[in-house]
Amino acid sequence: MHTPGAAPADTASSDTAPSDGAASDAVTATHCPYCALQCGMNLRPEPGGAGVVVEERADFPVNRGALCGKGRSAPAVLSSRVRLTEPLVRTHAGRLEPATWEEALDAVAEGLARTRRTHGADAVGVFGGGGLTNEKAYALGKFARVALRTSQIDYNGRFCMSSAAAAHQRAFGLDRGLPFPLEDIPRTGCVILVGSNPAETMPPALRFFRELRENGGTLIVVDPRRTRTAEQADLHLAPRPGTDLALALGLLHLVVAGGHTDEEFIAGRTSGWEEARAGAMAHWPELVERITGVPVPKLREAVRMFCAPESAMVLTARGPEQQSKGTDTVGAWINLCLATGRAGRPLSGYGCLTGQGNGQGGREHGQKADQLPGYRKLTDPAARAHVAEVWGIDPDDLPGPGRSAYELLDALGSDVKALLLMGSNPVVSAPRAAHVEERIRSLDFLAVADVVLSETAALADVVLPVTQWAEETGTTTNLEGRVLLRRRALTPPPGVRTDLEVLHGLASRLGMPKAFPTAPEEVFDELRRASAGGPADYSGISYARIEAEQGVFWPCPADPPPGETSPGESHPGKADPGETHPGTPRLFLDRFATEDGRARFVPVAHRDAAEMPDAEYPLLLTTGRVVAQYQSGAQTRRVDELNEAAPGPFVELHPRLAARIGAVDGAPLAVTSRRGRAVAPARITDTIRADTVFMPFHWPGEGRANTLTNPALDPVSRMPEFKVCAVRVEPA
Repeated sequence: MHTPGAAPADTASSDTAPSDGAASDAVTATHCPYCALQCGMNLRPEPGGAGVVVEERADFPVNRGALCGKGRSAPAVLSSRVRLTEPLVRTHAGRLEPATWEEALDAVAEGLARTRRTHGADAVGVFGGGGLTNEKAYALGKFARVALRTSQIDYNGRFCMSSAAAAHQRAFGLDRGLPFPLEDIPRTGCVILVGSNPAETMPPALRFFRELRENGGTLIVVDPRRTRTAEQADLHLAPRPGTDLALALGLLHLVVAGGHTDEEFIAGRTSGWEEARAGAMAHWPELVERITGVPVPKLREAVRMFCAPESAMVLTARGPEQQSKGTDTVGAWINLCLATGRAGRPLSGYGCLTGQGNGQGGREHGQKADQLPGYRKLTDPAARAHVAEVWGIDPDDLPGPGRSAYELLDALGSDVKALLLMGSNPVVSAPRAAHVEERIRSLDFLAVADVVLSETAALADVVLPVTQWAEETGTTTNLEGRVLLRRRALTPPPGVRTDLEVLHGLASRLGMPKAFPTAPEEVFDELRRASAGGPADYSGISYARIEAEQGVFWPCPADPPPGETSPGESHPGKADPGETHPGTPRLFLDRFATEDGRARFVPVAHRDAAEMPDAEYPLLLTTGRVVAQYQSGAQTRRVDELNEAAPGPFVELHPRLAARIGAVDGAPLAVTSRRGRAVAPARITDTIRADTVFMPFHWPGEGRANTLTNPALDPVSRMPEFKVCAVRVEPA
């Protein structure tokens, strides 16, 4: 029997670090564990080996040393005072009690195997996270499909940028958050930033927009709130939540009416324009003003600013994407770029500001219900054959596509009886959260691997304590498509293992230990083989290259033939035979990644949100983040200095609305939707529309914003409508 924390010999990590738990003497260059910027930072050992401190890393181009408060305080979550340090197993008395690793892994393996025997493979679900490294995301997808043979796997990244990903695929044939590096933003002529607030969600990125304006460019921000980002803008458009699609169509109408289309680009590099044009012309300015609340003169000014310079960009984030029509909404903004020739050209294009730390890489390599590693489609026979060969199985043994994230959570306790969950906290982060919590509680068996005892982990039958960013080696892929390497800086506490060791231990108990190695670089090399030839081709990327080059942009195939390039990239010098492919920082400059090389216009039309205000629920709720907290708050709510800056939830509302309902600043306010009720202090401000209220979604309990949100799904991306639902508001 192993003591709690003693790793068996066959799962010992290959990472090198001092065995006494202290950091090494050397400074470790690594990356922040939070958002998709993946800012560079250095970790220096504290005197006496007590831990590590964060130092600036000025050489990394994404942040040039700048860090937000979350990044600077990230080592606080490494403390044994706030994190899990031993496995927990629920006893017959209903309490979570410490257990040995052998006992915990035995319990998980038996719980999953018992469910398979009794109810079939698809009665076992797997739910991953957008913060997992590429290696862990790849191994988790492989574990679900090879060890468990289940189709029921998805991840919380579905709640991040799935609508943008689907729109990318429809229009360009390839999905990467940004098809160009962040460094291109200050050099373009105009940026329309839609539903994004980087001043709070990724503060180091705000400098790119400041530099844009310093260089003579203009910034247009589309947001129902006058956020800290909107205050930096040359023009702020404040549409009613849920009307971004109409706004984009109205701008395209004015582009056509004003003669601002790029006919040569449309004819030479696109298809489907006539249908898309007809859809836009049905959305005349006065109609769009009635739908969105944005005055016609502001619509005309936005078109003038966007079309005046030689280059321009549109960047979207969760605002337009987390809607039941998110894919069409993003498609409308892409149509605006294509019609004006602002795509597939230097310093122009459409991009998505991914939110989660590895939201990009996390979906590329097999966590998503319908995808195999390398961004291959699970329904493609050739893709199945390739990946099955790498995995050493018959392609027919691979299950087909499963449920999307919310649909999987909604099926818990009914079709799906057992769940293995890694790196996610859906009790706080999922829409209609009270219902999701009820579904989780109804499971026959729940195992959670996490760093902290999150609200979801507290409901588990077995909790497995796993390592964090500074305690393990692995790669992530940031919002630019830049593959990065985090190096292990210190040894984890004795009772903690890596997720790769957890999967190896479970696979061993299920009869296939050799298929799941524990060394991150070994897993990455297998990932490279599995991705080879796929849209997200990592086969030409190695740990050594990443370190030497400050990251490598995918696609990056291994040793292309002479003169051959990756989809859409123009290189100053073509790679010679035997040379390593240079990576692809800029996509689509020569051709788009479609079969004919042309971008596709997709005709779209405005439609209402799934839930509109009425007499009973007369207001609109929108949700978002604050600068000092992150996602479900499972980690940041354990950091004192972040809690001092953002101690709890609030309801933001306009003074006119406050006066009408008798709300007092700081007093409890009840927000009720058709799904439940949340209570939080009022924050009265004139920076929000009078028909809209805002709540941040980082907290559990009675202030849980996602108790209210609507799980209505986009028909293409299966994204829930987090960003708009009907509510009523009254003093509590």
